[in-house]
Amino acid sequence: MWDQRYNSDTYMYGEAPNDFLAQQAHLIPEGPVLCLAEGEGRNAVYLASQGYEVHAVDQSVVGREKALQLASKSGTRIHYDIGDLAHLEPGQDQWSGIVSIFAHTPSALRRELHAKVVAGLKPGGVLILEAFSPDQLSSPGLGGPRDLDMLMALTDLKQEFEALDLQIAREVVRTVDEGELHQGECNVVQLVGVKRSP
Repeated sequence: MWDQRYNSDTYMYGEAPNDFLAQQAHLIPEGPVLCLAEGEGRNAVYLASQGYEVHAVDQSVVGREKALQLASKSGTRIHYDIGDLAHLEPGQDQWSGIVSIFAHTPSALRRELHAKVVAGLKPGGVLILEAFSPDQLSSPGLGGPRDLDMLMALTDLKQEFEALDLQIAREVVRTVDEGELHQGECNVVQLVGVKRSP
């Protein structure tokens, strides 16, 4: 499905980074950053332009090709692996930052993935997450899964990331302007969390 969605000369979610990520990226310490469900590469390329060593993962071969083209056009370099988030192994204390921008999965998989994210962050490492909240189902804005189980409620995320110090944890309505597929007033949840030192 994602290969079909990305099979266009147009970047379906735009070439610019997600607004929330761009606002918060300076909080990530120097070092490697992992971008989940990175799609066509806009966020990975942005982070690379800020000097980070960026590793991206997504299941779309077409998305990877477009991401590498965007990186080349931008004069940056990213590492990009094809993989399913269900089988992601981010390791232990490995990442200075992990970025999850609209990386929606079924809730059971999400809980497992988020546990791996917490483990994978270095002490002092930063998680930046934005996703559609359950209220998006009734929003006139475009974007997001139409399945409640795929959406992210703030109360659930606080539990899943209770091992992090949450600097930002909020549900907001904001104007999203990201390519053709994310447009309009959208209901989102936003998190910035820092992994505590042992």
